[in-house]
Amino acid sequence: MKRHPTLIAIVLLLLAFAGPGHADSTDRSIEVSSGQHQVTLVELYTSEGCSSCPPADRWMSRFLEDPRLWRDVVPVSFHVDYWDWIGWQDRFAKPAWSERQRRHVREGNGDVVYTPGFFANGREWRGFFSREPLEPTRPRTGELRLQIRGRDVSAQFAPSGVGSDDLMLHVAVLGMNLESRVAAGENRGKLLQHDFVVLGLSRRALDRDEGGYRGELRLPPQSEDAGAVAAWVTVRDRLRPLQAVGGYLR
Repeated sequence: MKRHPTLIAIVLLLLAFAGPGHADSTDRSIEVSSGQHQVTLVELYTSEGCSSCPPADRWMSRFLEDPRLWRDVVPVSFHVDYWDWIGWQDRFAKPAWSERQRRHVREGNGDVVYTPGFFANGREWRGFFSREPLEPTRPRTGELRLQIRGRDVSAQFAPSGVGSDDLMLHVAVLGMNLESRVAAGENRGKLLQHDFVVLGLSRRALDRDEGGYRGELRLPPQSEDAGAVAAWVTVRDRLRPLQAVGGYLR
């Protein structure tokens, strides 16, 4: 049978568009590792309804060009909802993130709830306001490894100097290069830009094994819109991390 060259070209073109370069966003495979020394988890509590928060959001975005990103520092931004009443509803805010900040205070990690509020490895950090550089300490805490296949996550943690306490794995999906045109409230008329925004958070208890701890979970549904992932391990469900790791999903 004679083959028509035009038909062959069309078939090849369709196959090209169906190839790996055009895979679904969930069809991804990444592996990240913290190394043996502690990586600092930097948490920002922020809101699009707070006029003092845009400079803090910009400060967090500077990590995009910082060589310490993922290697020494894992930044995450939690948008709180307690500013929504003032006239602008932050689309990234969740009551759970506001409660997380309040828990920091209840656990003695900070003195009061406010925005913008920073925590470095679970302890309140005020260096942003005095323009002090963030200088992570790097004690040897053990390696946290993360493997992601689609939405399936497998984690291994081999602690150094950690006892037999129950450990919890937390995995957050992060929105990158996000914009909001604010139409009301304190930031009315401003175009706000955000990176490392926590879109969803999953957690589970880790199981003991011969090499330390391991566990599997699923990324939260918001992973469809995520550009990066952050994970950390805590003792039970406390907020201070033992180790953190992160990386880009695309």
